[in-house]
Amino acid sequence: MISSVSSKTLYEQDFNLWLTETVELLKTRQVERLNYENLIEELASIGISQKLSLEEYVMQILWYFLKWQYLSNKRSRAWLVFIQERRNNIKRILRDSLSLKRYLLEVLEDCYQDARFLASEETGLPPGAFPESLPFTVEQILERRFLPDLEDV
Repeated sequence: MISSVSSKTLYEQDFNLWLTETVELLKTRQVERLNYENLIEELASIGISQKLSLEEYVMQILWYFLKWQYLSNKRSRAWLVFIQERRNNIKRILRDSLSLKRYLLEVLEDCYQDARFLASEETGLPPGAFPESLPFTVEQILERRFLPDLEDV
């Protein structure tokens, strides 16, 4: 049932109810009752959220790749699980939004620079100890069996 509260007020007071009612309005083609401003905002935020998640997962894999290479005496199965979980998350995002692969290529170097900074902070090594530009391919990042070694640098 569609609430008698204005859409704007409903959006601000109870997001979940606003969402449920917006879906119902769309299903019943009552487009004249839609709160377009908030609907547009929410749809745009979904795309932004996917992009941020993709960047975060890639950056985390690259960070752990550097840890794997430069802290080889501290390697653990937990690191492997962490890397694989992020790979799985990336594959799901790309499966559902294939166009984001192009975006991934655009932000890959930035993700690497963030990972390089974190690796430097964690290891105590200067940033210059790590390759200046991304030493891994997208295929390696996503390949289930790939793990880097120092000879890969």
